[in-house]
Amino acid sequence: MGVLGLRKIALVFPGQGSQEVGMGRDLAENFPSAQAVFARADDMLGCAISKLCWQGPEDELRQTINTQPALYVTSCAALVALYGSEGCCGEIESPLLKEETRGNVLFTAGHSVGEYAALFAAGAFSFETGLKLVRKRAELMQKAAEEHPGTMAAVLGLSPEQVEEVVRKASSAGTIVAANFNSPIQTVVSGEHSAVERASEIAKEMGAKRVVALNVAGAFHSPLMESAAQELARFLESAEIRDAVVPVVANFSAERETSASEIRENLSKQITGSVRWVESVQRMLDAGVEAFIELGAGNVLAGLIKRIAPAAEVHSIGDKASVDALLSLQG
Repeated sequence: MGVLGLRKIALVFPGQGSQEVGMGRDLAENFPSAQAVFARADDMLGCAISKLCWQGPEDELRQTINTQPALYVTSCAALVALYGSEGCCGEIESPLLKEETRGNVLFTAGHSVGEYAALFAAGAFSFETGLKLVRKRAELMQKAAEEHPGTMAAVLGLSPEQVEEVVRKASSAGTIVAANFNSPIQTVVSGEHSAVERASEIAKEMGAKRVVALNVAGAFHSPLMESAAQELARFLESAEIRDAVVPVVANFSAERETSASEIRENLSKQITGSVRWVESVQRMLDAGVEAFIELGAGNVLAGLIKRIAPAAEVHSIGDKASVDALLSLQG
């Protein structure tokens, strides 16, 4: 039957901006399966990513090269805490590979780097393969950010179409795109500093409630990440990726994907492409999803989903109390 009884669910996984010191610690202390995920990550990375997640310091946790693996590990730990864990050939595999376990899960999806945890959950690769990919992605994006400096800002209170107009007007000041379509009234722009500053001015002139500069290392999901996208595409060619057993709604296309070839292509395109989160959520709702479960740090996605679909049932899983509360709703 699966989690939440007979309700049709989607599992969603957060991206950068959701990280916080302490994330995952309660899960590791209460679920041996989650502890095993953190221990495996520490061993593979050759450093205590667990300590960074649980104790900080915050400025180190915010660095792209650390944030992305930390979020991936925490989300995977939340997944196995909720569903249990599977092992194969010494690797950690998604519990959803078993049909009786995945039950009523119709889709998985993740926001930006969260898509990697979604792909692990969907059985497209082992935890270890996903961690290697996320680490490489973080390294490449940090390198691209240093070579092509840029920034991002969230525009609140304008429609996506209005933000697209803002971007067109600001493009004379430099490279800029609409990067994250997060909710009907929140769209993130990304690009060169001069262009983002100009876009902020234009957005306010057009009636934006607020424009919030994001504390990020670079212009993610923009053409300034092209070098990272090209290098990641080459790295993905040799990665052990297989067809997913649960459809994943991709950031780049907002379409469901299951084939290994589609997954490889979308992961490389995702780095420079927009995160089409509003369309992704709507795609899942249109396909019959009745409840969303956010797995990992914070509850950012839960908030965005409620803005996209106010009537949607949403749960966030990040500690033992939230796991217990969700499981108590069975039936």
